[in-house]
Amino acid sequence: MSLSDKIGNKAEDLGGKAKEAVGGATGDEDLRAEGKADQATAGLEDAVEDVKDAVGDVVDKVKDKFRN
Repeated sequence: MSLSDKIGNKAEDLGGKAKEAVGGATGDEDLRAEGKADQATAGLEDAVEDVKDAVGDVVDKVKDKFRN
């Protein structure tokens, strides 16, 4: 996962937490739900990036086996 992806996902997660907190404090259930959705999206994007990294590692190992 690139550093910019990590930063973007963390920013989305933190923004979601802020929206959820403000929504909870003000009684705005739509904002609270939007905050939770933002956090879920950030978590899913992190998981996708982790899978990409794992696949890339496997591909690199396979390439190394064929080079030897």
